[in-house]
Amino acid sequence: MISYNPLWDTMKKQGVSTYWLLKQGIDRKTLNNLKHNKNTTLLTMEKLCKILNCNISDLVEFIERE
Repeated sequence: MISYNPLWDTMKKQGVSTYWLLKQGIDRKTLNNLKHNKNTTLLTMEKLCKILNCNISDLVEFIERE
């Protein structure tokens, strides 16, 4: 399972809000999908990496299901 929990941790560390991401061009639907660990594109992840100046591992993690 893909989890975007690292994204929220990265945002918190950087003092970034979802409102700020909206201002940077990330739309509400994308943010909602991320909040609910739904699919998103690698282009979106690339954009977030550029906006937050981080690596993809700072945004997403893989959690194995048992």
